[in-house]
Order: sequence, then structure tokens, then C-alpha cells
Amino acid sequence: MNSGRTVDATDARILLALAEEPRATVLALAQRLELSRNTVQARLARLEHGGALGSGERWVLPSALGYPLTAFVTMQVDQHRLAEVSDALAAIPEVVEVVGLSGGTDLLARVVAADAEDLYRIAGQILASPGVERTNTALAMRELVPHRLTPLLQRVAGVEPSRRPAGNRHPAR
Repeated sequence: MNSGRTVDATDARILLALAEEPRATVLALAQRLELSRNTVQARLARLEHGGALGSGERWVLPSALGYPLTAFVTMQVDQHRLAEVSDALAAIPEVVEVVGLSGGTDLLARVVAADAEDLYRIAGQILASPGVERTNTALAMRELVPHRLTPLLQRVAGVEPSRRPAGNRHPAR
């Protein structure tokens, strides 16, 4: 995880405009923000190469792929086998994200599943992974605050937060 700041106010304005209109061309962004096309293009390239832009996979909703259930699996693992655990989890397609935690729990995995039976199968695969000692699975019942970065981008850009109704937000960014 990168803790260095790579996005300035102009970058944040570009990213906000892109978040509002993801298919906007560089020229359209430049005109909207009253910047030169070269400036927008160079800044987007720098952000991409510098690791400030994440994967476009966040735009794809698992439910559209036939995986409407989301669960969170916490794990206690043998710390000496962490690389092996990581490789085993990465080999399970339904494990869409894994983060290391501090405290009594070592890892947290976001898992998607087709139904309860599928989730049971996936949880079994995770528990059977070499180095995984114990798991606890919690089914996500409802998403209350979707993944978002707009408020942070607005802060960096120095603009007032927009107060759009929750239903008008773009899916998973």
C-alpha cells in the first residue's frame, strides 16, 4: 500500500470528472476542466504509471457475473506460510480481495458466491488451503456505503462535496 501522496488538486479534478463520466475522452475532459489536452493526457499517464489509478475491474459487479452473494472470511494463518496461503487464496476465483490485518485476525478475504451452497464450497476451499488454521465467515446482508473515493477527491481538489442521492451514484469504483 502506497502512503505517499501522488495526486494534487488538478489531478483530483481530472479524476472527479472521469468518475462522473468514465468514458470521457481526454479532449472532453480538457474542455470541461479548461485545461490543455496535453496536460490532461500527461497527468493521466503519470497517475497510471505511478500506481495512483487502480484496476478497472472494480467497475464490474460480481452480481452481473452470476455471483450475487458477498461474504467476508477472516482467517488465522501460520505466519511462516503466508506466501503459500496467499498463493492458495489467489487460485480461488471467487476470492476477489484479500488484505492482511493487525490484531487477532491475520487475513480478511472478500468472497463472492452464486448461492449459499456455493459459499459453503468456497469456505471449505479456503479452510483447506495450506497454512490456514481457522476461518470465520460472515455474509454481507446489505451494502450501506459503497466503495467510493469521490469525497476524498473533492477534499484534495478543494471543491465542495456534492450531495447526490445514494441512488444516483455510479456502481463500485
